[in-house]
Amino acid sequence: MMNSDQNPEIKRAQHEASRAPHLRNYLFIFLFALMVVGLMWQWYDNRNQIRSLEQTLGKRLSEVDVQNRESHMIAADSKNSLREVETKLRVLENKVLESQNQQVALEALYQELSRNRDEWALADIEQILLIASQQLELAGNVSAAIVALQIVDNRLQRFDRPQLLKLRKAVNDDIDHLRRLPVPDTDGIIFRLDNIAASIETLPLAMEVRPREETVSNTRASAGENMWVRLTREIWQEMKQIVRIQSLDKPEVPLLSPEQVFFLRENVRLRLLSARLALFAHDEKSFKADLSAVQDWLKRYFDANNTSVLNTIVVIRELNDSNIDIEIPDISGSLDATRNYRLSRGRSPS
Repeated sequence: MMNSDQNPEIKRAQHEASRAPHLRNYLFIFLFALMVVGLMWQWYDNRNQIRSLEQTLGKRLSEVDVQNRESHMIAADSKNSLREVETKLRVLENKVLESQNQQVALEALYQELSRNRDEWALADIEQILLIASQQLELAGNVSAAIVALQIVDNRLQRFDRPQLLKLRKAVNDDIDHLRRLPVPDTDGIIFRLDNIAASIETLPLAMEVRPREETVSNTRASAGENMWVRLTREIWQEMKQIVRIQSLDKPEVPLLSPEQVFFLRENVRLRLLSARLALFAHDEKSFKADLSAVQDWLKRYFDANNTSVLNTIVVIRELNDSNIDIEIPDISGSLDATRNYRLSRGRSPS
């Protein structure tokens, strides 16, 4: 009887013992299924992120294509500017050639003059005045013209003749007129333009600025941390190192190829050269237009947060505020007085 009564309990214990391995298998299958679902979700999320990145890259490529067309337009404008500069250089060369021809003609005239001391001195004075007049016309060199007029006044003073008082008065009037002119610091402006042109190659571009690297702290896993949680965290850290999503403060920053960067720097130098030529010609409109173009290119294409770029922009702004549009004077009073005196000497009996 006791054996028959204990049989059901023994059978029940055996049944419970046989169910325990099945429960562990079910639990393992459930955890495995949960891990598979997590991996599939992670794969789906990464796929969406890659698709978004592809769309962003497509937009950037279209923007680069537009900027490439703009760079070609800028290159075409620079070619036109170069043609204009070459035209101005030809005009200046023609004027220099004309001045050389005039100088040759004056030298021939000087050889034909009589050996009379007064006639020789007056011809020399007229030649000095012509050279000073050409300096004013071609380069606006007021200081050289003043020096030439002072030399003429000193030579006239050596004659010590009352007939030359009217001529000396005309020369001194021209000297006073030239001294009252607001002469710009041409040498200083040229020096600063040359320094800017020499430093253009070293100025950093806006597209070369790199985002700051984020420091990733390598936290150690605690003793009780789950293996799957640690694995998931490590995979996420690796993914963050591979893909970087950044919000740009200035999305309009142009991306230039190395060829476009070369043409950009060369165009800046051409604009500075054009501004230098405009300074010689006292063409304030062209001078300010060239400097404004250089300033706009520096603000658009170069790193505006860099100290060298900021200093260059400040220097260009100061040069742009310079007044170079002065009225080109002449010394026609001294030239006319000299020629009239020579004509009166030719008509007077010897």
